[in-house]
Amino acid sequence: MISSIGAEVLRLETGWTVVTTTPGLFAVASDLPETLEALPAPVPGTLAGALERAGRFDRTSPTSLENLDAWYRLNLSEPAGPAVLRFEGLATISEVFLNGQKILDSDSMFESHDVPVVLTGRDALAICFRAMGPYLERKGARARWRPRMMRTQGLRLLRTTALGFMPGWCPDVVAVGPFRPILLIRPARIALFDLLLSSRLDTEGTGHLSLRFGCDAQIEGATLSCAGADMPVKRQEDGLYIAELAIPGVEPWWPASHGKPILHDVTLTIAGVSHHLGRTGFRRIAIDRGTDGRDFALVVNGETIFCRGAVWTSADIVDLPCKRAAYEPFLRLAAEAGMNMIRIGGTMAYETTDFLHLCDELGLMVWQDMMLANFDYPAGDESLMIHVKTELTQCLARHSASPSLAILCGGSEMHQQGAMLGLPERIWKTTLTTEILPKLCADLMPHLPYVENSPSGGAQPFFVNEGVGHYYGVGAYMRPLEDARRANLRFAAECLAFSQVPDAAMLDQHLPVSPVHDPRWKDRVPRDLGASWDFEDVREHYLGLLFGVDPARLRREDAERYLTLSRAATAEVMEASFAEWRRPGASCNGALVWTLQDLLPGAGWGVVDSDANPKSAWHALKRAFRPIQILLSDEGTNGLDVHVLNETPHRQELVVELACLRHGQQTVVSGRRELTLEPRRTASLAATDLFGAFFDTTYAYRFGPPAHDVSVARLKDRQTQEILAEAFHFPQGHSAAFHDATLELVLQRKDEGAWALSITTDRLAQSVNIACDGYRAKENGFHLAPGAAKSVILSPLDGTDLTTLASGSVTSLGGRQISAF
Repeated sequence: MISSIGAEVLRLETGWTVVTTTPGLFAVASDLPETLEALPAPVPGTLAGALERAGRFDRTSPTSLENLDAWYRLNLSEPAGPAVLRFEGLATISEVFLNGQKILDSDSMFESHDVPVVLTGRDALAICFRAMGPYLERKGARARWRPRMMRTQGLRLLRTTALGFMPGWCPDVVAVGPFRPILLIRPARIALFDLLLSSRLDTEGTGHLSLRFGCDAQIEGATLSCAGADMPVKRQEDGLYIAELAIPGVEPWWPASHGKPILHDVTLTIAGVSHHLGRTGFRRIAIDRGTDGRDFALVVNGETIFCRGAVWTSADIVDLPCKRAAYEPFLRLAAEAGMNMIRIGGTMAYETTDFLHLCDELGLMVWQDMMLANFDYPAGDESLMIHVKTELTQCLARHSASPSLAILCGGSEMHQQGAMLGLPERIWKTTLTTEILPKLCADLMPHLPYVENSPSGGAQPFFVNEGVGHYYGVGAYMRPLEDARRANLRFAAECLAFSQVPDAAMLDQHLPVSPVHDPRWKDRVPRDLGASWDFEDVREHYLGLLFGVDPARLRREDAERYLTLSRAATAEVMEASFAEWRRPGASCNGALVWTLQDLLPGAGWGVVDSDANPKSAWHALKRAFRPIQILLSDEGTNGLDVHVLNETPHRQELVVELACLRHGQQTVVSGRRELTLEPRRTASLAATDLFGAFFDTTYAYRFGPPAHDVSVARLKDRQTQEILAEAFHFPQGHSAAFHDATLELVLQRKDEGAWALSITTDRLAQSVNIACDGYRAKENGFHLAPGAAKSVILSPLDGTDLTTLASGSVTSLGGRQISAF
């Protein structure tokens, strides 16, 4: 492909119109009747987006777009002469015409095309997106299994996203249109093509930067520069130009949980003119399979990383946006929550360089699935395999210099789907994932690990005690919380799916209906197609388990209380599960939550709603993902263990405090210890060691009535006495520690329109919730124990009047009081 270096690049974004017609009725744009109504069309964008802007499409109740032809048209008045038209993504069956002549056929939404053209100065560009319906009806090689979650089996032969084809998972919004940019490129006098830049870090700490490109002219004296080092570019016998730059002692790129995501500018100088190639980082990534070969741990720059994060869906299900502004709110929330990995699953779509560049900056590693999911893809279909190879080659070329790209995976749940239907391994373990894709990945990016499929690795691909798993023991399968340990999980590429209830403000704005009982509410609750339950049933199971109430009766008699406990339940389950998995000695090396964001307003899977507002689960994960952390684990008759983690590159001088409280207020027993924790180290202490004597912290021996209802652990900075982390244990369950706490509030103005709300309590307050119109609380849903103030930053939302005093209310789960500020 032609490089944009030195070229004149025009983004063709404005002036487009679209009309829809009966499939196959018109062969060329000139045949379209003038009576057809043309709508303004955003590019990049989709047909659904154009119709929605015209008030003719409802994403919450979408009409089918599969049986329409959509004609996009643009009149060009650019100077005459040679140029290149680049189509970075056309969804899905498309024909491109320039001045009535067809210049491109494309039948994959995942491929980019460069088309050389000669402009006349008055040009008509047209793209016809043919109806997908007839193509979905086509038959290929007989499938050996059929996934129930997809509403059409024809999808396995068509290179398009599964979004829109998974009832119960997402609305039936089918991708149609130029969803990726269209560019008009005037190549430079010295035109470069097929430019590939990649970076890595070796075991000695030397960064290696590789550059390769072709050129339509011979060049002399070109130089590659990065991080203060330079290397001449040399021409090979095959005509390609290469440079291999070594940078000893370069400052490496780290996931933000473990260090700084350092990026370095890269410059290519040709004929005295410097061209910025972007930024890159240097890291070394490997997979540690353990001494038994059954493990799966990501090792970055020689350090084992506990991966935590979420599975990405889409920044907008209608537009499928591709720009930084659309990605940024969601990815910044992921980083703020302490996540260090985002997985782009095989049921979604490849994202753009803007996405990876943001992940580079934020220190978020990316697990990249191929866009293959669940189906039995025919590896013998030559045309299909050409498409798969082309899209993968282009994807890796786009992102080859992004240090955030960490894992390449052959797709989602293909092995699992066949195995769960009882087929033998020789059937479901296909050459596509075990031979074709790994060879291609090894050729293009040999420094990155490849995973055959997600999940894979165990005696059955869906067993989680070996390799990569999808863990839903706690969650969809409604196992007890103890299953998080019992399952012996190694790595969860997805886990912990719940119907996550959004905040009241989101519901009031977008879904002001009765929870559960209104069909509009239930329509937004995710479910597996054909299952007799949905993910609201899953959430309600844990609501009853944790709080000892009947969810059906509660939602009937007190809907507001039902929603409050629902938010608390999923938050508690997530925090407890990650506490188990991060515990020193645990078998787990990482877990990614299903999913980061919702596709529609409502109680979807996302820990962030579709408007990029955090839900209660997001706040819980933020607590669970702290790099400097304190955890409590119930070891039964062995008592309560206290675990301290330091994932940072710095030594930490700490103080550990533990207290057992009666009635959430009176200290029954307590202990304190100073602790020095070296970088990347952990420590575990028995509670009795802190107390200096036996105390039944877990109420396992039951010698008489329980002496306390909560244990509170605090981790402090030894010098400043700042509380870095807290952990809570409820030996009799959460409801036994419900108290009507009295909260005292102090509001102080901070910089840039923010406020600090200081909260103290006279006794334990569970799941403290701050509601403040126009502001977002940086922390919410936390437990608060007496003896220390909690200061929470309230950040203004867009459009908030910063001249007025912030006002709102604070409540707790066990209390009847509403404290106003």
